Amino acid sequence: MRYALDHPGRVARLVYVSGVGVGPEEAWRPAFTENFLRALGPRRRRWEELAALPEPSAAQEREQCVLRWATDFADPDRALQEAARMATPWCGGVHTAAGRLLGAAMRAEDPAALLARCAWLDVETVVVDGALDLRPRSAVDSLVTALPRVRRVTLPHAGHMPWAEDWDGFRAAVTG
Repeated sequence: MRYALDHPGRVARLVYVSGVGVGPEEAWRPAFTENFLRALGPRRRRWEELAALPEPSAAQEREQCVLRWATDFADPDRALQEAARMATPWCGGVHTAAGRLLGAAMRAEDPAALLARCAWLDVETVVVDGALDLRPRSAVDSLVTALPRVRRVTLPHAGHMPWAEDWDGFRAAVTG
């Protein structure tokens, strides 16, 4: 989305998938954290043990990621299996520094100014998300309201990764 805002002439269409919208992190982070901790269920204690390690081994880092990623799937019976598949092969970990930099850049944005820019983005946009995403879908509402040429598709049985959980629905949303 940021690239489309900065270079609208270079973007013909935009697909916005499972984002957190435009607005302060405080508007969605508390609900996400609550949902995340609840979704960990009995694995919460192990996840907290791993998260507290100052320098986890590669195996411990992988295990923590699998536990975290499993919460992104709506189907608890498949969640750990799908998350483990995503972590195989384990290629040296997750670039957490990049994630922190991206988060800092997002927090530095003025939400009102960003929404005002979105109102002028004359690019066909489809917003695709899963109804069962742990991130509150209401966080994306302001973005959907601001974009002038937007269509939103919420897949009812998907979580944070709708392309992995409802491929047919995702493909129809993106190509429709």
